[in-house]
Amino acid sequence: MDRISELAEQLGKALKAQGAQVTTAESCTGGGIAEAITRIPGSSAWFEAGYVTYSNTQKSKQLAVPAALFTSVGAVSREVVEAMVRGAQGNSGARYAVAVSGVAGPDGGSVEKPVGTVWLAWGDGERFFSVRKQFAGNRDQVRRQTVETALAGLLRLLAEENPVMG
Repeated sequence: MDRISELAEQLGKALKAQGAQVTTAESCTGGGIAEAITRIPGSSAWFEAGYVTYSNTQKSKQLAVPAALFTSVGAVSREVVEAMVRGAQGNSGARYAVAVSGVAGPDGGSVEKPVGTVWLAWGDGERFFSVRKQFAGNRDQVRRQTVETALAGLLRLLAEENPVMG
């Protein structure tokens, strides 16, 4: 079993034990986190919804991310992923959420946000955590590392640990 499947299976067990659900709000991973979670048999018991909001318009429309944030801080930012988490939780009713937005490449990077820059955020309805990561590799490798980091962070959050520490 690969690392992502292992993490998803552990997450499913932890969510099931708590009787809780999770939701995802994804940009650069294009639904990869939701796919990993739902590849586990029985995931309908703990997976509530997945939002793939690749464009800024859809981040605002589906997740209520304030449009002004895109102008002031950009889509790849702490403020946007935290708003995505809140929007996904509000829309889905899931207790736990993860959101990601980044520059997977090979194009689209800048001096401030080079290719491989990814912001992740997690929430449990009361607490919110976010972190900026700089992943190395090609597009597939950046996306894979993002999915792994998102799932590992959810596991830490469910264990009442800081998901950023890891």
